[in-house]
Amino acid sequence: MEKVAVDTAISTNSTARHRLSLRLGLYGTLLPPLVGMTLLYFVPIALLSIYSIWHLESFEIVQSFSLENFQTIATNPAYRKVLVRTVAIALGVTVIDAAIALPLGYFITRHGGRYRQLLTLLVILPLWSSYLVRVFAWKIILGYNGVINTLLVSLGILAAPSQAFLYNSFAVTLTFVHVWLPFMILPVITAFERLPASLLEASADLNAPPWYTFRRITLPLVMPGVLAGGINVFALTMGDFITPSLVGGPSDIMLGNVIASQFGVSYNWPLGAAFALVVMAIVFSGLAIVLRQGALENP
Repeated sequence: MEKVAVDTAISTNSTARHRLSLRLGLYGTLLPPLVGMTLLYFVPIALLSIYSIWHLESFEIVQSFSLENFQTIATNPAYRKVLVRTVAIALGVTVIDAAIALPLGYFITRHGGRYRQLLTLLVILPLWSSYLVRVFAWKIILGYNGVINTLLVSLGILAAPSQAFLYNSFAVTLTFVHVWLPFMILPVITAFERLPASLLEASADLNAPPWYTFRRITLPLVMPGVLAGGINVFALTMGDFITPSLVGGPSDIMLGNVIASQFGVSYNWPLGAAFALVVMAIVFSGLAIVLRQGALENP
C-alpha cells in the first residue's frame, strides 16, 4: 500500500510539473507579442488620449484636463468640412473598389482556371512597389503634360492640355481607388473561393436568372469578404495624408493632412491628438459594424 501511495504521489507531482511547464511555455510564447502590442499599440493610444485632453496656450502645452480640442473640432466649420470630406471620400473609394473587386474576384475564381494563381499574383504585384511610386505615377498620368493630356491633344479632342485631371478630388479619389484596390480584391477572392458551386448550380437548375442568383445567393455569401476588404480600404483612406498632398488641391485636404500639420508646423499636439482619436473612433465604428456582420469570422 505504501508503495502504491508513493507511486501515486510521484505520478501526481510529475503531472503537476508537466502542466506547470506547459503553462510557463505558453506564457513565454505569449509574453513577447503582448509586450510588443503594449509598447507599439496601447502605449501610443494612451499617450494620444492624454495629449487630447491638454491644450495649447501661447505655444505652450498646458497639462490640465480640458475638452477644448474636441469642442474646436465640433464647432469649427472648416474642421467639420474636412471631416465630412474625408468620410465621403473614404466611403466613395470603398464603394468603387468593391464594385471593381466583385467582378474581378468572380472572374479569377470561376474562370481563371490554371491561370488563377497568376492572376492573383498580378493583383498582389502592385504592393511590391513603393506607395510613393504609385502615387507619382498617377501624377505623371494626370498631369498637365501627362499621358492623358498628351493622348487627348494628339487625338484632337482637346486643343490644349487641361488642368482638370490633377489637383482636385477626382485625382485624389482615383489614386486612392488604385492604391488600395488589392486590399479589397484579396478578401473578395477568398470569399468567392469559399462559395459552394452547388448552390449556383441548383439556382441554374431552377431557371433562376443570373442577376437574381447574384443578388439572392452570390452577393450575401461573399458579403463578409466585401466587408472585410471594405474596412481595410476605409481605414487606409481615412488616415492617409500623402495622396491628398501630392495629387489634391488646396481645397482637398483630409484629416490626415490636418493631423500632420498640427503635429508639425502648427505645433498643436493636443489638437492633433484629438483629431487622431476622432479618426480612430470613426474607423472603430466601421469595424464594429463589420464585426456585427461576422465579416472577420469568415472572410
